[in-house]
Amino acid sequence: MIYLQIFIAFFIPGVLGYGGGPSSIPLVEQEVVQNYGWMNSQEFAEVLALGNALPGPIATKMAGFIGFEVGGVLGSVVAVSATVLPSLMLMVFLAGVLYKMKGTKKFETLTTLIRPVIAILLGIIAFDFFASAFTDSGAVHTIILMITSFVMLRKFKVHPALVIIFGLVYGAILL
Repeated sequence: MIYLQIFIAFFIPGVLGYGGGPSSIPLVEQEVVQNYGWMNSQEFAEVLALGNALPGPIATKMAGFIGFEVGGVLGSVVAVSATVLPSLMLMVFLAGVLYKMKGTKKFETLTTLIRPVIAILLGIIAFDFFASAFTDSGAVHTIILMITSFVMLRKFKVHPALVIIFGLVYGAILL
């Protein structure tokens, strides 16, 4: 019975928490603290702080921890599964719709209209990152990183992950 309760406690926020993990946090708190009483508000706040300190999606980290505390390893698996299941079901449904539409005139028109919008949004993000780096890190460091990254990628064909690691090491040492 506890595993069904864990599933429900994390499935409902997964369905209703439009906007991802941060928007589902109050829903998870309602289920975990108010409905089931598995922890008090202070303990939930500590779990939330721990989840925010670690990399990755907050909802799955919290689900894994709380599920483990309540139901052990199986509870953790159930909680994480219940958290991602609503998104997974929606993705499968939308993939099916897109697959059926593939090759139709509407799909081609949609694809044609979306591509420039995505390109513009990516350009805006790149410009914002560049402007932020230019002001926060300084012009000299930004230009050095840009030129070095470009040469590493184009001339020496270094894997992008290694270029990112180079940037991290450079920043850790010099910034």
